[in-house]
Amino acid sequence: MKALALASAAFCLAATPALPASSQAPVPAPVPEDIPVGLLVDLSTGQTLFSREETRRFVPASVTKVMTAYTAFKLIDEGELRPDMRFEYPEELEDAWYNEGSNMFLRAGEQPTIGQLLLGITTVSGNDASVAMAVAATGSLENWVALMNANAAELGMRDTHFGSANGYPDGGQTYTSARDLAKLGRAIVEQYPGLYDRYFGHRSLRWRDIAQVNHDPVTGRVDGADGMKTGYTREAGFTFLGSAERNGRRLVMVLAGAPDGRTRDETARALLEWGFDAFEQELIMPARVGVGRALVQDGAESSVVLRTPKPVIAALPQGADTSRWEMEIEYRGPIQAPVIAGDRIAQLRLTLGGETMLEVPLEAAETVPQANAFQRVANALKKWLA
Repeated sequence: MKALALASAAFCLAATPALPASSQAPVPAPVPEDIPVGLLVDLSTGQTLFSREETRRFVPASVTKVMTAYTAFKLIDEGELRPDMRFEYPEELEDAWYNEGSNMFLRAGEQPTIGQLLLGITTVSGNDASVAMAVAATGSLENWVALMNANAAELGMRDTHFGSANGYPDGGQTYTSARDLAKLGRAIVEQYPGLYDRYFGHRSLRWRDIAQVNHDPVTGRVDGADGMKTGYTREAGFTFLGSAERNGRRLVMVLAGAPDGRTRDETARALLEWGFDAFEQELIMPARVGVGRALVQDGAESSVVLRTPKPVIAALPQGADTSRWEMEIEYRGPIQAPVIAGDRIAQLRLTLGGETMLEVPLEAAETVPQANAFQRVANALKKWLA
């Protein structure tokens, strides 16, 4: 079995001027103790800025509808659905879902478009709009839920299972974690940015003569905020998956189990503001910089240069002293030849003051072909003489 190879070094970065060391402790995240689950991730760097019980499973309630929207976006992107397609709402769905929890108030015989159903899902959290989307797209709720779970598996949401299209109480079949919801949040904004901008972030919706407002606590209240979804059931408490973008930085946050809506909403706004204000982005290393070498087995060369595939940017606490970092390279090696330039074969961990700030992939800077017979002999002699 290949061993995990480690290389450690301390290095200074002349290109990144040191910030003055702060004489005060960093401002703590404004998440009260009576909210049991919380997470804030900087998508632009991949860093977790705040975490509390991020893998703890909980009932997401209506936040489930973000996966329903994601599933619809994916089908639209694949050409299986069109926003202008119409669906005739059947009587059996009206009987089951009219005025049942949050609602778009669809009536049997109405023919909303897929786009209108999406707005009903994302803006007023329509339980009826969600099941209408499921039946319109796949013919049944069972087929739709299977598709939701397949998408969750594809996204690596290991602590998630969906039992419904809308998150209505289902005896515990639907559950997730903050870490998994952050993965979903990243996927929906990065994979389908046009559809996300089109269907999320609306403040109100009118269907027939019924006007309703969006209960999203951050859009229009926090600069750059654009969604995503609140949730509440008696067993789940008050939950929120939200996001905001400023100057190229996008944050995704999750709160779960808040004791009341006011606490959830105020904390959501405060946490996003804290994420933008308490951290600043710094360029740690430019792209394609060599940072070390990895051993190669049965190759024309005995090692290969490792480099950064893209600029290494970190979100650092305001006032942090960045004059000196510690770097650790990890890989399972030696790497079996051939190695192709651009292969992601290692990971760089950056720590500051003993705390891991960032982990980024490293790629091979050059191609190392398999050794020929002469080179294998030479490599064997090198090992014997070493």
